[in-house]
Amino acid sequence: MKIHTVEEEAFRKYGRVLNDCTFDSLLEALQDTPVPEDVIYVPSDVRLERSKEYGMLEQSVYGGMPIQIGFCNGHNQKLNGLEYHRSSEINIAGTDMILLLGCEQDIQAADVEGTVAYTYDTAKVEAFLVPKNTAVEIYATTLHYAPCGIDGAGFQCAVVLPKGTNYEICTNGKCSEDILLAATNKWLIAHKEAQIAGAYNGLVGENLTV
Repeated sequence: MKIHTVEEEAFRKYGRVLNDCTFDSLLEALQDTPVPEDVIYVPSDVRLERSKEYGMLEQSVYGGMPIQIGFCNGHNQKLNGLEYHRSSEINIAGTDMILLLGCEQDIQAADVEGTVAYTYDTAKVEAFLVPKNTAVEIYATTLHYAPCGIDGAGFQCAVVLPKGTNYEICTNGKCSEDILLAATNKWLIAHKEAQIAGAYNGLVGENLTV
């Protein structure tokens, strides 16, 4: 698949590059986080939240909203799923990495025998290279999931979100969209090949590989 860069016009509908911010302290702390052979996601990490950029991210980028800084690291070459939040997410690349992105507006919802079924065609996904030390804002309506490494290499990515996001949640299912609710402030559509436990399998088409 074609790989764009986040500096290209094609990225503008998905997010923006934070060119006016530096993250030296946070990136230094990120280097001490593990890079397993699979993928690990930690919503909140004290090493990253002690970085000098924490206050700037909370007060400026998130307008005073309480935040958490965690990381998503490891080795991955597959799409596997797509998630979205009710808020932007900041990704700060500790290594070169690729983001596979789509638009929430392209999720299809259809009534099937009294139940709403949600699907998304993976052919609509676009790939974007995020160079090492680059920070990007991923908009709330942008579908995304774990980054991919370059040529099989591992990746490190700091993840900034509103405080409380991506923790365990219980829902009583009052809205049809609740079938996608996988954690606090996290709606997830998975590909059946990924076999993500408890996830809603609504991605149709190829489980894309970078």
